[in-house]
Amino acid sequence: MLTEQPNWLIQRAQLTPERMALIFENQSFTFRELYEASKQMAARLAACCSLRKGDRVAILLSNRAEMVFAVHACFLLGAEAVLLNTKLSKQERLFQLEDSKAVLLLTDAGFCRREYDSVIATADVDELQAAEAEDIEVEAYMKLDDTATLMYTSGTTGRPKGVQQTFGNHYSSAVSSALNLGITERDRWLIALPLFHISGLSALFKSVIYGMPVVLHQKFSVSDVLDSISRHRVTIISAVQTMLSGLLAETDHCPESLRCILLGGGPAPLPLLEECRQKQFPVFQSYGLTETCSQIVTLSPEFSMEKLGSAGKPLFSCEISIEKDGNKCAPFEHGEITVKGPNVMKGYYNRDEANRAAFENGWFKTGDLGYLDEDGFLFVLDRRSDLIISGGENIYPAEVEAVLLAHPAVAEAGVSGAEDPKWGKVPHAFLVLTSPVSSAELAAFCRERLAKYKIPAKFFTAEELPRNASNKLMRHRLNDLRKGELS
Repeated sequence: MLTEQPNWLIQRAQLTPERMALIFENQSFTFRELYEASKQMAARLAACCSLRKGDRVAILLSNRAEMVFAVHACFLLGAEAVLLNTKLSKQERLFQLEDSKAVLLLTDAGFCRREYDSVIATADVDELQAAEAEDIEVEAYMKLDDTATLMYTSGTTGRPKGVQQTFGNHYSSAVSSALNLGITERDRWLIALPLFHISGLSALFKSVIYGMPVVLHQKFSVSDVLDSISRHRVTIISAVQTMLSGLLAETDHCPESLRCILLGGGPAPLPLLEECRQKQFPVFQSYGLTETCSQIVTLSPEFSMEKLGSAGKPLFSCEISIEKDGNKCAPFEHGEITVKGPNVMKGYYNRDEANRAAFENGWFKTGDLGYLDEDGFLFVLDRRSDLIISGGENIYPAEVEAVLLAHPAVAEAGVSGAEDPKWGKVPHAFLVLTSPVSSAELAAFCRERLAKYKIPAKFFTAEELPRNASNKLMRHRLNDLRKGELS
């Protein structure tokens, strides 16, 4: 059984040295140049920061070329990369630095190094770029079971846990994705999601494994992304719902070069998918987690219309099952989504109890709710922790949110449970509006589309809804917005 591989970047630089690897703003790098830049950073980290094989490096950077160099530099040194969320507070980052046992924090002037100097050695990536360092001998091979990256769960529930993603996990994810979406010689993958998130980071590994350019954006901007798609002939883009909505609002037809919009970040409302169909946007819904190194279920192109609203079937070499009370569910029966495959993490770092709870007979319990139809297609309902039980009835917030998003006055919608003396809990809705609307009108709109017990008891307005770095709605924070109740 294969236990190691040549370092992906080294081998890619040997195979196709002059092929384009990375485009960022006005910079571009071939695979040879990407390897040279990453090797130089590795040498500087070794010389200036005494970084060695087996060390763990925390990276706190926004999307930029140097972040790509840093990730590859870690692998060339045999070090693990800890990807820190740039949107977290200082205290949240300090917890992850301590929990991960990182020996170095690599950042830049956009973040205050002094806040961390007392707890960990720090280095500025731009200062490192100017440093002198002698050439070094790099790690030419990757052991597939070794941890490559440590990425903390988004923390939508409970305290974040470090997900140990191995080289084998990342490789299996890239290969399984290619077997589903295919690879063409003209493919270019645009990433405007943060690289500290698995949807962004996984594209870097696909790039060196496929020999495919990544078009990297510092952040998402509708105009910049549309311009970039046209200028660079982008064929694939990773997106979440808010990004897709922005693109649809600014164009009447899909850009010619685009063959795939890989949509993650939770179930998309049907009205949004219908608009994609009308405008011929090739949207492939997917389902994945940090623990599965990005997508593990994707809707294949030939089923994109027939199974509208489904996340699809498992990628090749992966499996999915719906479980309830230890038993496998029948078609259309709701239960917990469990998954199995070579891209599933080897475990949470230093969390024995959490690992025992998460794994059973090789299956990973996702904590998400869903069902399989009679053809084996997955439909994701919600997070189990977000489920509202009202008078014994199950209410999935995502279902109510999808209805509210179909109203023309609603731009964003979030639903959470509120204590109720009669029903136990009832749904409350939190909305970002584009035009005035009354609670009575919204309730009437819902009444035509939802069972009575699913209609929100109250409606609140907000300027924005709380989201994490991957744009997932943080429903546990919606209750902080209980003001501005609609009359």
